[in-house]
Amino acid sequence: MSELKPNSINFKYDTTLQAYIFSRCLPVSIHSLGTDFLSSLCTQAVIQTLPFPISLLISAVYLLSQTKSIHISCPKENASSKFLAPYTTFSRIHTKSITCLDISSGGGLGVSSSTDGSMKIWQASNGELRRVLEGHVFDVNCCRFFPSGLVVLSGGMDAQLKIWSAEDASCVVTFKGHKGGILDTAIVDRGKNVVSGSRDGTARLWDCGRSACLGVIADCGSSINGVAVGTADNSVNLGSPEQTPSEREVGTESKMLLLAREDKKLQCLGLQSRQPVFLFIGSDAFNCCSFLSGFLLLAGTQDGNIYQLDVRSPRAPVQVIHRSGAPVMSLLSFRDGFIASQGDGSCFIVQQDLDYVIELTGADCDPVYKVATWEKQIYTCCRDGLVRRYQLSDL
Repeated sequence: MSELKPNSINFKYDTTLQAYIFSRCLPVSIHSLGTDFLSSLCTQAVIQTLPFPISLLISAVYLLSQTKSIHISCPKENASSKFLAPYTTFSRIHTKSITCLDISSGGGLGVSSSTDGSMKIWQASNGELRRVLEGHVFDVNCCRFFPSGLVVLSGGMDAQLKIWSAEDASCVVTFKGHKGGILDTAIVDRGKNVVSGSRDGTARLWDCGRSACLGVIADCGSSINGVAVGTADNSVNLGSPEQTPSEREVGTESKMLLLAREDKKLQCLGLQSRQPVFLFIGSDAFNCCSFLSGFLLLAGTQDGNIYQLDVRSPRAPVQVIHRSGAPVMSLLSFRDGFIASQGDGSCFIVQQDLDYVIELTGADCDPVYKVATWEKQIYTCCRDGLVRRYQLSDL
């Protein structure tokens, strides 16, 4: 967003939330809003420098309490944003930082892991605890639901990958083979195969039915911080496998595997062919990655860059988005755009058909580690130990 200047603010009220108050030409970002919001901001010094009447600020605060959202635009600077406050916040799921979360395909359940050593399944509507998944040694780094919504996949610092029943919390499968902590996972197609990325620098393909490793897809020599699997467009050449694929590989044909690496490299290869598609060097360590389509992808770095690349011509990025130097923690394809979260507490939605950015507030400078969605609901997990649920109106 361009820097907004005093006397150039145009407030537009509707059903979204973002607010910037300007004092001495410096924007003060409002991350969390409560009953003491007005009193904390409206000091005499701030009131004297407001570029709009104090009555307008009071009206804005009242609107926030009713709709949890504000749309603020600056036509002169061609800048516009909507700030959305959490619809509800779950504070009793974990006692420490929440590092990962996911929502089931039906939207009824959530799963999350925390630095308090726990992994839990909870009711997505109200945060009520349903199951505690126990069995990993040390912290759980990543967790996600299978497409069925009844099974959970997790990876931990104990170098183990586990599959759990969401119904009775039993661990039905344990995969062993990595020599370092598992940092991210991806599910292939309906879930007969899964992929894991590890601190040991390898990405492995696993057979869930036989609890066996089907192969080391890549050996990078550097930690793999994020993995993503996507279906390739017909225009993308994935190469041919040198050996006949195992009959236990299900749904790997025409799939791309994307690896976000600690050594500043973003690697893409054919999941079935094991052949390289491209290797892109970024500005810093890659933390996360996601496919937008059969040829477009996103990857985020430690220094705050979000790269959009076209698999068919990856030498130069389609665009690079940089909002701050805070690490990009997660990226998620959403409708015709994406959701990104960063280490400074920012979490925002970009959509192609919107001329404004939707800002999800509340984290107050604590890193937002992961984002998950179900229909018009967005869930985030944060270092402050809270799960926040946002309710979107029609975009």
